[in-house]
Amino acid sequence: MGRLCHMEPKDLPRVDSLAATLVGKGLPRLLATEIARETLTRARIEISDGAAPDVLAIADAATHRVLLDRPSRVINATGVLLHTNLGRATLPAAAAELAASFSTNYGNIELDVATGQRGKRSAYANQLLTSLTGAEAALVVNNNAAALLLALAAIADGGNAVVSRGEEIEIGGSFRLPELMAVSGARLVEVGTTNRTRLADYEKVVADASAILKVHPSNYRLEGFAESASYAELASLSARSGVPLIADVGSGLLDANVPWLPGQPPAWLAAEPGVRQTLATGADVVLFSGDKLLGGPQAGIAVGRADLIGRMAKHPLARALRIDGPTHAALAATLELYASDHGAQVPFWALVNQSYEELQERHQQLLEDLGGGGNVIGGESLPGAGSVPGETIPSPNLRLSGRADATWHKLLASDPPILARRHDGALVIDLRTVATSDDRHIVAALT
Repeated sequence: MGRLCHMEPKDLPRVDSLAATLVGKGLPRLLATEIARETLTRARIEISDGAAPDVLAIADAATHRVLLDRPSRVINATGVLLHTNLGRATLPAAAAELAASFSTNYGNIELDVATGQRGKRSAYANQLLTSLTGAEAALVVNNNAAALLLALAAIADGGNAVVSRGEEIEIGGSFRLPELMAVSGARLVEVGTTNRTRLADYEKVVADASAILKVHPSNYRLEGFAESASYAELASLSARSGVPLIADVGSGLLDANVPWLPGQPPAWLAAEPGVRQTLATGADVVLFSGDKLLGGPQAGIAVGRADLIGRMAKHPLARALRIDGPTHAALAATLELYASDHGAQVPFWALVNQSYEELQERHQQLLEDLGGGGNVIGGESLPGAGSVPGETIPSPNLRLSGRADATWHKLLASDPPILARRHDGALVIDLRTVATSDDRHIVAALT
């Protein structure tokens, strides 16, 4: 409410005048005009109640709220590498540059440059994927849920799809596997129990099935009295019965051996299935995400038997779910890094590969630059985005003294916004997910 004094509606500015002021603060003209009208409507109501509203302050506040939603860079100081709210994987520089070039120029998204005729969408990325995974064929759509929807629609084709009760997952955004299966037209056939599903459970129903589906529980883990049929067991059943096995490995690794990192694979990746290994066990189609542990743009990738991938590519849904040119360019550039033995340069893996000692020094320097007010502690970073549930990456953290909630909000209001973590009543900064060049922004915001 405004201050109590005499004010008339005629004292209010015109819509176009107020809108022009808001345009000067960065709003597009259309939004500025909408906010100006809403502000003046509110002001007239306040005047009728005997108040004198501060029109510019009301409009400024509304403008600020709108501009906060405008796509902008955020410094991720949470230690969550694949932060769903922050866009998950950051792209390799080469991928971002090729995507930008593809966005601002015409490109060969469906042109065979050799012949001048219409070409196959994502042909280059598909060739990289088959080389990297050992698959006969590949197909790329806009996310992994789309890949699963398409696989069920094209391969199960309205028939029975067998899945373990322990794999009927729900992930972010209320995505539920049974509901997606219903939309695909496939009939869900549940086998086993929540915690134990054996090969024999599948064998009882496979004669009437059109597909066997195994879903890697990327965002949760069953422990204790639990059992599940392995990819190898289901692949053997698939071969004997002639019923295709669709393996949705979710986040997935291109190769479980992680050959792009020096030494042995990190212990926290031990339970993560490799796409190459899953195909080698006999899975007919393997589905995985392009952005999670691959570290590329958001995409859903299907690799496997040429006939089944071909059925997916020809299905009417394939056109509705396909990726655009810049996404194809970014994915291709990301895959090139793996194909050139430079997978460690993918930002996700570069963040993983930072040494504890290097990060310890950065946290200590940050504390010194702040003049104290906290302490460096042993902590942990998270892979994030539902990947590798329950597993963490050892990392030093900076635990700050003072009012955690107030400081957290102030950091988020800085320019650029800084998202930190609150834990046990303290504010925690994890520099594993912060570019070294951004340390100065954190120091400036905190001081």
